[in-house]
Amino acid sequence: MNKKNQPKRCKMHVKVGDNIQVISGKDKGKIGEITKIFPKTSQVIIKGTNVKTKHVKPQQEGESGQITTFEAPIHSSSVMLYSSKKQVASRINYTLNEAGKKVRILKKTGEIID
Repeated sequence: MNKKNQPKRCKMHVKVGDNIQVISGKDKGKIGEITKIFPKTSQVIIKGTNVKTKHVKPQQEGESGQITTFEAPIHSSSVMLYSSKKQVASRINYTLNEAGKKVRILKKTGEIID
């Protein structure tokens, strides 16, 4: 917690657009793409995983209620980056490329992510 009693921003190992695999929870083993991240709570939203339903009351008279589905966020420690070429999840390593730019590399395959 910081001075204003808000969660501290955590540095995350994933970014929007990364392909990941869920490694724990009810959606364990599912593969998807990150659509949104929340650095303050260290959570991510993944397309097609952790789908919840919500019952919505009617707003106006004569209107019927609805049941909507949405993807709820899960903690970033429950996901690993996924290599679609080799079909394997892996941790990441940070190194410098030839141009001197910091890049992310999958440890198992050596594949450069960005």
